[in-house]
Amino acid sequence: MGVRTLCATALLAALVAVVAATVRSGGDLGRPAALLYWYAAAWVLFAGAAWVVRRVPVRTAVALILAGGIALCVAALSAPPRTSDDMYRYAWDGRVQAAGVSPYAYSPDAPQLAWLRDPWLFPAGTACRGWDLHSAAGVCTHINRPSERTIYPPVAEGWFLLVHAVSPAGGRHKPMQLAGAVLAVVTTVALLLVQRRTCGDTRRVALWAWCPAVPLAAVNDAHVDTLGVLLMVAALGTAAGARRGALLGAAIAVKLLPVLVLPGALSGVLAPGRGPRARRRETASVLLAAVGVVALAYLPYLLASGSAVLGYLPGYLREEGYEPGGVGRFALLRLVLPDAWAGPAAAALVALSAWYVLRRGDPERPWHGALLVTGTALLLTSPAYYWYALLVVALVAMGGRWEWLAVAAAGTVLYVADALQWHGVQASAYGLAAVAVLTGVLVRTAARARGGGDRRREGA
Repeated sequence: MGVRTLCATALLAALVAVVAATVRSGGDLGRPAALLYWYAAAWVLFAGAAWVVRRVPVRTAVALILAGGIALCVAALSAPPRTSDDMYRYAWDGRVQAAGVSPYAYSPDAPQLAWLRDPWLFPAGTACRGWDLHSAAGVCTHINRPSERTIYPPVAEGWFLLVHAVSPAGGRHKPMQLAGAVLAVVTTVALLLVQRRTCGDTRRVALWAWCPAVPLAAVNDAHVDTLGVLLMVAALGTAAGARRGALLGAAIAVKLLPVLVLPGALSGVLAPGRGPRARRRETASVLLAAVGVVALAYLPYLLASGSAVLGYLPGYLREEGYEPGGVGRFALLRLVLPDAWAGPAAAALVALSAWYVLRRGDPERPWHGALLVTGTALLLTSPAYYWYALLVVALVAMGGRWEWLAVAAAGTVLYVADALQWHGVQASAYGLAAVAVLTGVLVRTAARARGGGDRRREGA
């Protein structure tokens, strides 16, 4: 084995050990003080391993990527969820659907669903204290927002039902975590296949498989976002036209965030020289297929629940500060604009990035345009939930634009800082991420300019 292979293996082994220690004893939302140190160690080791593997022979690198990704998932499976209780809602929604009830019909504390409550999700005889326990209507439960109906779109709900159906009795949190691990590993395989299909560098896939956000958010906390990521990778990497639109529609019906990928899916469709008929045909095939899949996915739940199918989405948007006057979003723009202008300015900038991708994007590499729009949106909205950036991590692994990983790192810092009640971190974390992105763009532009100059001199 070469020195670089040995170094990559050692760094990867250390990363696996740190992730295992993080989920087993590195703190949780009830004891968040140590999390930043463990997370920082994981990100440093990840950066080192991803850097070194770039010089490892391709076959060896692919084996390391797969083995390392699986090992990180196993490490993340070694403890219950540490920093998010969303998974408990997933388990509840699956249980409710298996009983023939729409998950949008009632909140978990509704008396109509009392017969479905089990001691795991609704512990009795407790003081209902703990970061993952919540009280409502005299009920103590692990499910967050127990007085609200579910927020998750229908493809996510179908996934919850499937996991419930194949879960053994008494599985508790483990089936959802195992499902997250399966999705994470399958996404790694899909990314490797996309790189091979497009003659890309398969070593880039380490940027997904080894990123600490994947084992921590996708596996230990079992966030369903990974299902949307997998569908997005399949859409951009293996499909075109209506098929691409259908896969993206399914991703949007898992979590709404993949709607930001649509401009990337249509990269260059408005480029000068494209005929109007070709533009209309390509745009219609992608958009109509996406809208059709979303509509079909919602239809059975709409028939069962009516307007209640929106669930807690309107309340969530108010809670997260996206309405005018909120202070929880658009942190970077609020530094230079009045609060009331921040939201419209963010929408305009995201729309501008989408327009740029539609005009100048590379249709052969749609992930670049998708990354620009998605990453810009996350920078401007500055979410505290770092698992939203799993989309960005996968897009980075497709195209190699490593600087955008700073968005995932910023979300991680902000998430823990919120738990510690540190104020003023949001703008700093995402401001540093924006600086990292701009630095990466400048470095890459300078490298291209040097390469072009060298070729011109060689020609002379």
